[in-house]
Amino acid sequence: MRQIEHFLERFIFASRWLLAPFYLGLVGAIALLLFKFAKEFLNLLPVVVAGEGTQVMVGVLTLVDVALVANLLIIIVFAGYENFVSKINTGNHEDRPDWMGHVSFSDLKIKVIGSIVAISGIELLKAFVNVDAYTNEQLAWKVGLHMAFVVSGVLFALMDRLTKSNDH
Repeated sequence: MRQIEHFLERFIFASRWLLAPFYLGLVGAIALLLFKFAKEFLNLLPVVVAGEGTQVMVGVLTLVDVALVANLLIIIVFAGYENFVSKINTGNHEDRPDWMGHVSFSDLKIKVIGSIVAISGIELLKAFVNVDAYTNEQLAWKVGLHMAFVVSGVLFALMDRLTKSNDH
């Protein structure tokens, strides 16, 4: 019976590697975002030369938006892989981010919701810069969704703080 238990525990522990393809897929999504970023950048060049300031600002905010999503994905890939699959052995590489290996699942949740709020804020700013392209109802929905993300972020942080203070 002890051997069966040991086998099951090793099998369950090894099952964490089933997550690795998800993280590889997210790395692929970052590559797709790079393609999207390059396409948006190339589309922005003629707008900078011949377009209005509003169009340029919306284009630049779109680039910022894509970069924030890519940053979010890299945080999820690094932290998720290290928390749930295996430690990333980079040796003493000088470019290893300080936060790698120190982001817990709780920290990851806060970073994700913070990134979502930032991305939502950029989308809202794009809408206000180009306000003529939206109806009042569309703007109200954008503000409402952004506020829902902000409130969710605050509640996540509050729950995290309450949980941490109960642990000590």
